[in-house]
Amino acid sequence: MRTRVMLLGRTPFDPDQVRAALDARLDVDIVTGTSLEDVRSAFDDSIVDVVIMGAGIPLADRLAVIDHIYTVSDATTVHMKDRASGMGGMMPFVNQVLAGLTTDR
Repeated sequence: MRTRVMLLGRTPFDPDQVRAALDARLDVDIVTGTSLEDVRSAFDDSIVDVVIMGAGIPLADRLAVIDHIYTVSDATTVHMKDRASGMGGMMPFVNQVLAGLTTDR
């Protein structure tokens, strides 16, 4: 079963760059967004297994996203990247998180 992953960032992700940066072995479908509205839309569309957020999103917005996710799902995991690694650290973080998760749900 494929894992549906949502990437959230302060700025939009380029889907082609995301796919190129992902570990080719990962069996995932990627959804991206920048806001709570994007999260709501993704969850309305289908189950989201994993949400990974960048640190550039304001804290209040990240907390609202987390509140929504845990209100609508009891199986979604949420992972938040540190600020120290900067924008260049996002895709390595995504790969590390996804490599550490099982796709057996």
